[in-house]
Amino acid sequence: MGKSRLLVLAGMPLLVAAGPDDPELTLSPGGYLARPGLDVIVFDDIYPDGHQTGVTVIQQGTRVAANGDLRLEPEPGQWSPMPAAVGKHVVDPGTATITQALSYPDPGKNGHGFNPIFYPKLDLGYKVNVSPAPGGAFRIRVDLDKPLPPEWVGKVGFNLELFPALLFGKSWGLDGRTGIFPMQPVGPMRRLGGGKVPVPRNVQANGPVQDLNGQALTAPLATGRVLTVAPEADAQRMQIESHGGTLELIDGRSAHNNGWFIVRQAVAAGATTGAIRWTVTPNTVSGWRYKPVIQLSQIGYAPAQPKRAVIELDAASSGAEAVHLYKLGANGRQEIASGQPEDWGKFLRYRYVTWDFSCVRDPGMYQIGYGAELSQPFRIDADVYARGAWQPTLEYFLPVQMSHMLVREKYRVWHGLDHMDDALMAPAPINHIDGYEQGPSTLTRYKAGDHVPGLDAGGWHDAGDYDLRIESQIGEVWILSKMIEEFGLDYDATRIDQANHLVEIHDPDGINDAVQQIEHGLLTVLGGYRALGRTYRGIQVPTLKQYALLGEAANETDNVVGRPVAGLGVDNNGKPVVADDRWVFTEDNPDRELNTAGGLAAASRVLRKSNPALAAESLAAARDIAGKAFGRARDKSNEVFALAELIQATGDQAYRARLVALEPEIVAHVDKSGWPLALILPQMPAGFRARVTAAVASYQKTVAADAKTDSPYGVPYKPEIWGAGWTIQERGVHQYFFHKGWPQLTSTDSFINALNFVLGAHPGANTASFVSGVGSHSDTMAYGFNRADRSYVPGGVVSGTNLVRPDLPELKEWPYFWQQGEYVLGGGATNYMFLALAADRLYRAK
Repeated sequence: MGKSRLLVLAGMPLLVAAGPDDPELTLSPGGYLARPGLDVIVFDDIYPDGHQTGVTVIQQGTRVAANGDLRLEPEPGQWSPMPAAVGKHVVDPGTATITQALSYPDPGKNGHGFNPIFYPKLDLGYKVNVSPAPGGAFRIRVDLDKPLPPEWVGKVGFNLELFPALLFGKSWGLDGRTGIFPMQPVGPMRRLGGGKVPVPRNVQANGPVQDLNGQALTAPLATGRVLTVAPEADAQRMQIESHGGTLELIDGRSAHNNGWFIVRQAVAAGATTGAIRWTVTPNTVSGWRYKPVIQLSQIGYAPAQPKRAVIELDAASSGAEAVHLYKLGANGRQEIASGQPEDWGKFLRYRYVTWDFSCVRDPGMYQIGYGAELSQPFRIDADVYARGAWQPTLEYFLPVQMSHMLVREKYRVWHGLDHMDDALMAPAPINHIDGYEQGPSTLTRYKAGDHVPGLDAGGWHDAGDYDLRIESQIGEVWILSKMIEEFGLDYDATRIDQANHLVEIHDPDGINDAVQQIEHGLLTVLGGYRALGRTYRGIQVPTLKQYALLGEAANETDNVVGRPVAGLGVDNNGKPVVADDRWVFTEDNPDRELNTAGGLAAASRVLRKSNPALAAESLAAARDIAGKAFGRARDKSNEVFALAELIQATGDQAYRARLVALEPEIVAHVDKSGWPLALILPQMPAGFRARVTAAVASYQKTVAADAKTDSPYGVPYKPEIWGAGWTIQERGVHQYFFHKGWPQLTSTDSFINALNFVLGAHPGANTASFVSGVGSHSDTMAYGFNRADRSYVPGGVVSGTNLVRPDLPELKEWPYFWQQGEYVLGGGATNYMFLALAADRLYRAK
């Protein structure tokens, strides 16, 4: 940083950078504005509901502000009106100005689509322009196509959101006012007023979607023209100046628990060109460089396992220091090995080097050092996967997520008895807030609003909210069944009492927990099949007010069938919701039905000895559901999956013949359709085996090649908005089965690398294990049902590091990022569990 000068702002002396000595922002190769210590990304993401779009500020490598855009509310939330991008942003190389055109409403979301949003009557087109300014600052200018209608003046404004977790306890100054960013929003409260804004009748006034005419908010922390954020923190200090308007500093959590701090300026009457004009000056630290990040499995490695540390470096770095391996003991750290890392190259925004220490096999605790940085401690031992690795998923996560149960753990109640009023048939037609759609027919003998019996048992909440999706339910049934078949999983730490709807964690009852969990899943899957004569699509609460509930599942409904409840609001058709009972949705979806049939067939095999009646019912349902879906699937891999599981369960020659007939599809898409064949390949005709094997050989060559070039982690890392952890570990499970069927063609690294990725060998400064409570450092502020407590469920697996486009990997310690921290059912955690068991089997044998 250049010369400094003393500035007094609101009685607060500050050292600020002298503007002329700071390098100005220029266009980077990634297409955004950059200078050392600062990046300004403009609409590379369009995901405002996830706080990931608009004008975005990355300061000293950390995203500190985002969602810079025009919004229709001071504190918008997930279902608030959001703009649509009009084409891609435009870059002017001459002036380094980036321009994005946008408009309200978004026709792709207005009243339909997944998670529909309901827009007021406002046609608004505008452009957001961002350009460099002297002193390393940047300018924001918003140009409207035409002036706002009079009734919208004072309501439309430009919002820039400041990430809260980095600001708690830090100070701010706005003209003559100062303060501390609070841990929680506090009053005084105010209601928006002045004028009437048309609000469609199907926007709920009492849920997360607020009535724009009377939304209750906290008053701004302050108003003024020049805001200074975190003046005491050199790495985070930022000044925002409005030219021609008044800034409001707002705590956006008063309307939505997951809100951010917001800097807002309303658009004035008659304004068009230059309706908003700001200069933003983020401070940069002189000579700042990204610190080296050492990435490896937070749980450790088996002695025979390949071991490789990945070290993430500043992109401008060159060369590499030596890597040091320390063994931990009574006298602290003792260096036992060192070496020069191998250069991997550039990936995303960083440079990477790797260091192989596979030759180290002695049991013990270790750390790796690079420069001034040290990794978390990790373990090398033959039983590294035998205790405390997969067990938390079976001991905690699955029991805690169980629906229709009271779940206790000694002194703690995880949640009370819930949803015993399941379920009413959903209205037809309707497009629900959570992506469920009910067609014009219920496809059953039940009419909309009828109580459907038999749905008040079984299932797991999925998982940041409390719905039951058929793919999640059967997904858990299938993967648990495969763990019993493949690894002989037999583990008892939990009492599961279905008769009394009671779960007691760490109170074994003498029965295999995995079997009991499979039975719990079948209670809901077969319960729906018995009642409906088909699979359900899902079971979910009717209103946003219930859907947004955080905490106690037992409070989402009253557990009484059909009892009227006041104040629930209206559904997406604008009709009053009378009862709080969850709705059951149906659909004609052959792909999901075939997936369900395959899971039921797998369950029938593992239950034959312990529960023959349920096994027989599962297999009969699998045959019936599959028979009605064969030949109708859009994705033939689902038919291959169902047939493979049915062949294992029955040996039926008709199923085998049908599978052979799918050979062209299998060969053409062997990546999706090959792995289910691993356990039945010897039963198939010789020619079929040969042609499928040739396709697998070709595919596995691409897998091996991609492992070397796609990322430094030996797995393809190509996420968009969501973290890639679930996809990578699901692919790892598939690679396990490829290895099972074609061991000569498939490397074990292809699934072990997926396990290492989930356990900490992944990009970004946060090297946490995605498995909550597992490893020396893990994600323990997750997007589960207890996220409002900034807590977690042991053994849950988050989606993990996501990509802030174009090139920033991010995993923040923040409980409200579903795209980074959400738990899900249907393999989100149990795919990891499967991989840990596979690693234990693989390496304990060596």
